[in-house]
Amino acid sequence: MRRRGRKLTTVDETSAGGLVIDRSTFRVALIGRLDRRGRLLWSLPKGHIEAGETPEQTAVREVAEETGIDGEVVRPLGTIDYWFVADGTRRIHKTVHHFLLVAHSFELSDEDVEVTEVAWVDFDELDARLAYADERRLVRKARQLLSEHPLSPDPVESDLPEVGRA
Repeated sequence: MRRRGRKLTTVDETSAGGLVIDRSTFRVALIGRLDRRGRLLWSLPKGHIEAGETPEQTAVREVAEETGIDGEVVRPLGTIDYWFVADGTRRIHKTVHHFLLVAHSFELSDEDVEVTEVAWVDFDELDARLAYADERRLVRKARQLLSEHPLSPDPVESDLPEVGRA
C-alpha cells in the first residue's frame, strides 16, 4: 500500500558550468564538496544562471568563482538534467549546461563557501575521480572531441569548429 505524504512543490532550476582544461598539461580543474555523510565528492564546477546571463557567461563566472580560474568557453559539451528533493519540501528538476573551457589562469582558489577543495586532475584520472556518471560521460565526449580537434597553444578561436559550422 502506498503512503500518501504532503505534496512537494516542483521547481525548475537551470545551471551552467564545465570542463576547464589547462592545455599545456592536459589537466582539468575539479571541485570537491562534502555530501550529507561527510564524503568528499568531486565534480565539475557549475552554478545557477543569473538574470541576464547566457549559459556560456554563467559557465565562465562559475568556473572563476568556484576554482579561481579565468576560463574561456570553446564549445558546448552537452546538457545534464536530473531530479532531487531539497529540504523535504521541494522536488527540483535541475538542468545543467556544460561547456569545454580553456584556462587562462592556473592558480586555484577554494574561497567559495560551497567548495571544500579544488584540484587540478590529469585528464586520464577523471573517470576514477568524478562522483557522477553523467559528468563522466561528458568527459568521454570531451575526450572524443579533443582527439578529433586537438587544442592548440594559440588563440582559442582556431581550436574547434563553431557549433553548426560545416
